[in-house]
Amino acid sequence: MDLLSNGIELLFHLDKHLGDVIAFCGVWTYVIVFIVIFCETGLVVTPFLPGDSLLFALGTLAANPYIGETLQVTWLTLIISIAAVLGNTTNYAIGRYVGPRAFNDSKNRFLKKEYLIRTQNFYEKYGGKTIFIARFVPIIRTYAPFMAGVGMMHYGKFSLYNVTSSLCWTGVLIPGGYLFGDLPIVRDNFTVVIIGIIVLSLMPGLYEYLRYRKT
Repeated sequence: MDLLSNGIELLFHLDKHLGDVIAFCGVWTYVIVFIVIFCETGLVVTPFLPGDSLLFALGTLAANPYIGETLQVTWLTLIISIAAVLGNTTNYAIGRYVGPRAFNDSKNRFLKKEYLIRTQNFYEKYGGKTIFIARFVPIIRTYAPFMAGVGMMHYGKFSLYNVTSSLCWTGVLIPGGYLFGDLPIVRDNFTVVIIGIIVLSLMPGLYEYLRYRKT
């Protein structure tokens, strides 16, 4: 039981135990973070896995001369970008397959056909912006591609914003950690910095919500 609980703790707080994971797993850390990011973006049931904080922490550790021999920032950015794209694509496919069937077959009052139509109309009008902004918002980025599938968003349009947002997400956070993570003020207040990153990630979504309420 302790082994299971320790494994869950490690999985859900991988960003806090990265040093130990890298020391134990070496280059296999690439595989571990690939799986974590794929699940965080690709499975509706795992939105609480680390995302932004994990990327920044990876960049920070890659700047360490010793760890940098194992984890290189270029490979990290590439591998995690691929994981994020594939995760969103999987989530979209699940939503596209499951969603319409659930709404059409269910007698549940929460799965009315009119809700499906509203979702489709929303993603037809705001889908690209939603996919891009959601990439930077924890938890929301897990549900947005699923709902894009439910809403039957055009796959070509979805793919364009999926790839673009993934490259921007990883291209900001991993190199950001690499360049600034070892600064004394960041290193000595790393927890505060991570919280700040999460808060900043939530701002675009909050802005869009307030703008929507206003209009």
